[in-house]
Amino acid sequence: MSLQDKDRIFTNVYGYQPWNLKAAQARGDWDNTKALLERGQDAIIQEVKDSGLRGRGGAGFPTGMKWSFMPKESKDGRPSFLVINADESEPGSCKDREIIRHDPHKLLEGALVAGFAMRARAAYIYIRGEYIREAETLFAARDEAYAAGLLGKNACGSGYDFDVFVHRGAGAYICGEETAMIESLEGKKGQPRLKPPFPAGAGLYGCPTTVNNVESIAVAPTILRRGAGWFSSFGNENNRGTKLFQISGHVKKPCVVEEAMSISFEELIEKHCGGIRGGWDNLLAVIPGGSSVPLVPGEQIRHVAMDFDGLKAVGSGLGTAAVIVMDKSTDIVRAISRLSYFYKHESCGQCTPCREGTGWMWRVMERLRTGDADVAEIDMLQEVTKQVEGHTICALGDAAAWPIQGLIRHFRPEIERRIAERAGDVREAAE
Repeated sequence: MSLQDKDRIFTNVYGYQPWNLKAAQARGDWDNTKALLERGQDAIIQEVKDSGLRGRGGAGFPTGMKWSFMPKESKDGRPSFLVINADESEPGSCKDREIIRHDPHKLLEGALVAGFAMRARAAYIYIRGEYIREAETLFAARDEAYAAGLLGKNACGSGYDFDVFVHRGAGAYICGEETAMIESLEGKKGQPRLKPPFPAGAGLYGCPTTVNNVESIAVAPTILRRGAGWFSSFGNENNRGTKLFQISGHVKKPCVVEEAMSISFEELIEKHCGGIRGGWDNLLAVIPGGSSVPLVPGEQIRHVAMDFDGLKAVGSGLGTAAVIVMDKSTDIVRAISRLSYFYKHESCGQCTPCREGTGWMWRVMERLRTGDADVAEIDMLQEVTKQVEGHTICALGDAAAWPIQGLIRHFRPEIERRIAERAGDVREAAE
C-alpha cells in the first residue's frame, strides 16, 4: 500500500539537493513545459479532473472541478487571477514550507500550468509572514524563472504571458481563509467576505479568482507528465493520489513525508516515524488533520485509512494531514484548552458567535482544566459549541468548536474526574 520512491512527486522535500533552477531541472521540473501548455486549457483541466486530485488545503474540494468554474472568456474585459495559499498557519501544519524551501520551482511551474488552464493573467502567492527564509527562497526562485524566460512575457515560449507575484502576509491565521486572503492582498483588513459572490465570479480586485493550496498546485505538472491514470492508482475511491503527511508530537521521529493516500495510520507511523514513543499501548489520542479537526482516541485510529473518508468515519477529518500524536503523558484537557486559546486569539471578530464564543469557550475550558467547575458546565459548553459551529461567515467558528466537541465526546470521564477531585480537595480544606 505504501509509496515507492519512483512514484514520489516531491523528490527534494528534505533539501538534500539545492533548490535552484539548475537542480530543479535535473529533477525534471520545467521539462518542456511548453508541450504541456500546448495540450490546451480544457485538456489540462480534464486531466486534473480524471486524476481525482482533491484540494490539499483541508476542505478536499475536487481541484479540476474548481478550475472549471473559472469563466472561459472575459465578457467585460476583466482579467482572471490565481491565488496560491501559502499562509500555512494551522497548528501542526508544516508541509507547504518544505515545498517552498526546497522545491520552489515545482510550485512556480504549477502556477504557470494552472494559471494557463484557468486563463489567468497572473498568480499571487500569499506566503505566511513568519516564513522568512522560505519567502527569500521563493523570491529568488521566481527571479531565476523570469531570467530564464519561464515566466513573464511569452512564458516558456508558449506565446502566453503570465506573471507571478509573491505577497508576504503579516502573521494572521484568518488570512488562510480564501476570501480573507483576497481582502489582505487588496491591502484591507484580513476578514472573510460573505458568499456569494464566490471568488470564481468576483474575487481579487473584483475579478474571477481561484484560490488553491500550495500542494494542490505543485503536483499539477507531474500529473500532466505522468498521466491521470498513474496519479489515481494510489488511494481508495474518491481519495486518490499521493499526499504530504506532517507528523509531530510523541513519535520517535517526527517528519514530513510523502505517502499514498489511504495508507493506514499504523503503517504511516511505523514506517516513517519509528513508532509511538513508549509503544502503541502508550498512545492516548491523535489529531489527524491539523488543530481544527476533532481528536481520535488511540485505540480507534490504529487501523484507520488516512484519507478524507476513512477519518470522517471515525468522526474526524484529514484536513491538511497534520498528524499530532499525543501519548499518555499528555494533559489532554490542557492541550485542547491551549487550542481554544489559539482560536480565541486568531478570531477576526467580525461575527458575534465567533468573537464572543471563542473567548467564552476558552474561559470555560480553563476552568475544566483545573476542575474548578460544575459537571453541568460540560453540557453547557457542548451546547455553546453547537451555537458557534455553522453560524459564522467562515469556518473558524467550526474550527474552534470541533476540538472541544471531540474532547467531550471521547474524554468526558477525565473532565468529570478533575471536577470531582477538585470538589473533594475543597471539602477537605473546609473540614
